[in-house]
Amino acid sequence: MALSLLHDSSLLRLIQIAIQEDVGSGDITSELTIPHDSTAAARFLLKQDGIVCGLPLLPLVFREFAPDINIDLKVNEGDRVPAGTIIATVEGAAFALLGAERTVLNFIQRMSGVATKTRHYVDRIAGTGARILDTRKTIPGWRILDKYATSVGGAVNHRIGLYDMVMIKDNHITACGGIREAVEKCHAEMQGRSSLHIEVEARNLDDVTEILQCTGVHRIMFDNFTPQTVREGVQMVDGKLETEASGGITYDNIREYAETGINFVSVGAITHSAVALDISMKLFVPKQG
Repeated sequence: MALSLLHDSSLLRLIQIAIQEDVGSGDITSELTIPHDSTAAARFLLKQDGIVCGLPLLPLVFREFAPDINIDLKVNEGDRVPAGTIIATVEGAAFALLGAERTVLNFIQRMSGVATKTRHYVDRIAGTGARILDTRKTIPGWRILDKYATSVGGAVNHRIGLYDMVMIKDNHITACGGIREAVEKCHAEMQGRSSLHIEVEARNLDDVTEILQCTGVHRIMFDNFTPQTVREGVQMVDGKLETEASGGITYDNIREYAETGINFVSVGAITHSAVALDISMKLFVPKQG
């Protein structure tokens, strides 16, 4: 699913918006100092240990400035790379390299930061059988890139938006008058969309009992349960449905949740609290001959 996310047409629009807000009417400093026909080369240097993510965006950004930028990737997408590693070099028109620099770095630094934070959580629960899920707590406009980066980091993409999965939460249950009523209402209105999975939020173990009595539910989410209560809920479900723990989960306690037998643990922090990885782009003089 990861690479397919980058085929979304909205990505090109996002890149063009990012370039427009940075370049505007032109890169005035480069226009005043760099001859338009001069060429240059640059290295992308990783300055922190981390997971490299966003390399497929390099040609997408650079081609908006010049069609013939040569890009040489030194590592693979998703590699765990130590600080001090050159991850890519680029050669071409100097004005294009300098004009694209900040936009390219903004993309790959953010995406590498999300992938790195995600991998920290994935490694934290290794061996438990549970999987990390991402959430919709993403930067507005960056949903595709944030979701792509979490998948590169080893997480499983949850629903991309409100349109691709039925997720009955507490407010839906309140509005419909109960869990059973909400589930039945969904089935009655899902004509032509029967392939959509239904997930229902449980606020306590009584809710778990009621959800198990409903037909056509694919996954149950234990919301703000303690690890012990999650374990009890998993035992009640007994493999009949997929199970997910959500709410109040941190890096410090996530392994305790993962060891309950849960299928998935959703973590908003891997996107909403990710810090960009430190990457620089520096010009250099390529060796001749």
